[in-house]
Amino acid sequence: MRRSKAYASALFTAAALLGAGVAPASAQSSAAAVSCYGGAKTLTYKYSAAVREYGTYTTSSRCGDINMRLITDEPGVFLDACVVFVDHTTTCNHDNTYSRHGTSWATVATDVKDGTHFVLRVHAYDTDAQNVTFQIAY
Repeated sequence: MRRSKAYASALFTAAALLGAGVAPASAQSSAAAVSCYGGAKTLTYKYSAAVREYGTYTTSSRCGDINMRLITDEPGVFLDACVVFVDHTTTCNHDNTYSRHGTSWATVATDVKDGTHFVLRVHAYDTDAQNVTFQIAY
């Protein structure tokens, strides 16, 4: 009997929250990820010995970070990337270092304020990265 009351109480609370327009925390974080990645830009990297720059872009409230992933899914193909906050510097974030990116979403820069102007710098991990399609979300 006690278990039934607890279950009923939980159902009542969930119904009340949904009726009030409040989604559970797991649904809220999932929705945030969808809206962030849903606005992703698709770009193409063509191999170059030199660093390639993309942008200038401006961050929005859609994402709290600058994120990147490869769409091209070839074994051993990666891109190295960093962000330059162009209103403040000409060097990359994280002490001018690059982070390696594959097919999973990963951050290039975290906790970036809305309205921040940036350029994405990209170079190939190795010569296998000849023609790579990737996305950024910011």
